[in-house]
Amino acid sequence: MQRGNMPSAPNYTNAALVMGLVNLLWIFMALWAAFGFHVVLLVGFLLDRMIIRLGRSDA
Repeated sequence: MQRGNMPSAPNYTNAALVMGLVNLLWIFMALWAAFGFHVVLLVGFLLDRMIIRLGRSDA
């Protein structure tokens, strides 16, 4: 197989980010309906802390 004439791969970054947001929103809504808003705030805070920790470890 010749590898010199391969077309470039499509960029799905925006689609992945939008679907990540959609999934996050429905999970937050399900948590809110099941446990209340305080659990959504707690999970959001924990996700924020995890993202910050991941950002520091990559640097």
